[in-house]
Amino acid sequence: NSGVLVRPPEGCLMSLWHGRLYLYSAVALGFGIWLSLQVAFKKKSFAKQVGPWVCKAVRTSGPSQEKDAVLHVSGVKIFYGSQTGTAKGFAKDLSDDVKALGIAAEVIDMKDYDPDDRLADECSNKSVCVFLVATYTDGQPTENAEWFCKWLEEASTDFRYGKTYLRGLRYAVFGLGNSVYVGHYNTVGKDVDKWLWMLSGMRILTRGEGDCNVTKSRNGSVQADFQAWKVKFLSRLQDLAKGEKKSSTGSCKSGSGSCKSRTKRSQGQSEEEKLVESSSDEEESALPEESQSGSVVDVEDLGRIMNSVRKAKSRDEGRGDGQMVKLSKVNGVKKIENEGERREMITPALREALTKQGYKLIGSHSGVKLCRWTKSMLRGRGGCYKHTFYGIESHRCMETTPSLACANKCVFCWRHHTNPVGTEWHWKMDPAEKILQDALEKHQNMIRQFRGVPGVKQERYEEGLAVKHCALSLVGEPIMYPEINAFLRLLHTHRISSFLVTNAQFPQEIRNLVPVTQLYVSVDASTKDSLKKIDRPLFRDFWPRFLDSLKALGEKRQRTVYRLTLVKAWNVEELQAYSDLIALGQPDFIEVKGVTYCGESSASSLTMANVPWHQEVVAFVQQLADMLPQYEIACEHEHSNCLLIAHTKFKVDGEWWTWIDYERFQELVEAHERSGGQRSFSALDYTARTPGWALFGAHEQGFDPADTRFQRRNKTKDISGC
Repeated sequence: NSGVLVRPPEGCLMSLWHGRLYLYSAVALGFGIWLSLQVAFKKKSFAKQVGPWVCKAVRTSGPSQEKDAVLHVSGVKIFYGSQTGTAKGFAKDLSDDVKALGIAAEVIDMKDYDPDDRLADECSNKSVCVFLVATYTDGQPTENAEWFCKWLEEASTDFRYGKTYLRGLRYAVFGLGNSVYVGHYNTVGKDVDKWLWMLSGMRILTRGEGDCNVTKSRNGSVQADFQAWKVKFLSRLQDLAKGEKKSSTGSCKSGSGSCKSRTKRSQGQSEEEKLVESSSDEEESALPEESQSGSVVDVEDLGRIMNSVRKAKSRDEGRGDGQMVKLSKVNGVKKIENEGERREMITPALREALTKQGYKLIGSHSGVKLCRWTKSMLRGRGGCYKHTFYGIESHRCMETTPSLACANKCVFCWRHHTNPVGTEWHWKMDPAEKILQDALEKHQNMIRQFRGVPGVKQERYEEGLAVKHCALSLVGEPIMYPEINAFLRLLHTHRISSFLVTNAQFPQEIRNLVPVTQLYVSVDASTKDSLKKIDRPLFRDFWPRFLDSLKALGEKRQRTVYRLTLVKAWNVEELQAYSDLIALGQPDFIEVKGVTYCGESSASSLTMANVPWHQEVVAFVQQLADMLPQYEIACEHEHSNCLLIAHTKFKVDGEWWTWIDYERFQELVEAHERSGGQRSFSALDYTARTPGWALFGAHEQGFDPADTRFQRRNKTKDISGC
């Protein structure tokens, strides 16, 4: 019986137990293979569904490759803070150029935007935010940007928002300022940039700065500065739209040579863009190594970095041609000794703007314009208030200036701030002889245009060709012209009387002046705060300068005048303070004139509501005269909304002698010059009796009865003139 050996169940279980390791490995291997196949099938299926929407961005950095996030630009939001309209214009210009690239753009007035509710949304919607912000008085934001900047400043230091509140926000800042305001040049642009960075915003481009000071602007004007910055921004925007992520200040390591990404981009770059960027690249090369290596420069380091740049530039200038460079004691403005290196005051943009306003420009810094009262008197329709107060023949008066620049930016400036500003002379300078020769020629050419015009009186036309008076009050600050004394002497040599107006910011220049027929100082306010608000002076020490100018005026022996401009709701309530200023300078005359509204201007918040009625000016003058024991109201010119308060020394035997004997003045000033300044004379030496029609209270109200009053109807009033 051969029987079969049967292994008991216990033996099989024992075999499995001993080989359990092999069994576990096989099961694990099988499960792994199955799981891998499932994952592979799912990836393939998902790729078929969304294939065209998936892309990979790989950026090469040295030998290694890193996967980077996809960058897209959904649109550009352009925020502007503007007072004069310049930043607003830039915003619209940039919007048009962005749209031309096929990218959506939106222009936003900062006052219409609630940053508390909406700014954080810009971090995740793939937009790029551009901030075009101007710096206004005392380094403050413009009116429409006040709330936005206040919120941003508070949020940057508020723990409730946190340091990463704006992480993901891509932004760029361009500031508008004026470098003559040394203490707060482009302050708002710098602050906005700093506050956004403190909240972890990502700066995509180095902050740009536009300079309204044409002599210091890097590109010649604030418009040119913006255009240069805009070229860089649009190029950077295109990079972002293509998915190229690049740092704003250079991502190259120090000492590694030129950046590959910059080289690649420059290959397709226009020559114009390369020229614009070249100056910026030179400046970046002067930065410390640590600032070049990072993608974003810490704002707190900017001061140290810029100091390094300035030192580097100073060394280069010193090595260049041996040219002497000095720092002015006035506000630290740099002066270049070499006259050939100085810029012209009148840039092409200024020339175009002033020419449109009717100026006839002379050389590089002077101008002449025909006053409306000159035109009026040629027609026998009355003269200006100087004709009523002092006997000027308005049709023989030339209104000019040897300096278009000014040290103030008054809210009532009828030139709407198209002229340049500055605190000292740092432009090329034309000789006084050339300025006067061209001014007379251009003025006479303008008079000749009235030959044969209906209504123009022939005898006055012929008289008008012979200039007898010169009003140095056209625009700007004539006393800034370094050869102002030579210019005044030339006027007197041609037997032309001189009426010089200054803004009371140059006391030493007032003291150095040779005798003039009549010297004016504008006293637009009587307190430090109101003067700052109305005149908006450039000098930091504007108030001591103002007071010292009044003292300097009091030292003059010739005729002196305070010119008060009343701005309703601004300075008409300062009677006692005005009285104190009059006591300080003891002027011969005080002209009080209601402010002239020159139309809407974004440079000023002045409106018709700020223009006082003539009756209001009369009431103010009466109250002021009552506070001045040695002064009385002498004359009135109702048409100009102007009155004259005169020192009682000009009232002889009950009659006013406010008019000027111009021939006598010329004799006196000629004798003064012949004596080398030893033979002096006073205001009382060349007076003339004031006619009855010019006196305050006369029914003519200052209108010369020899002329015919003409009333314009349904026509825009021409308010130009002195």
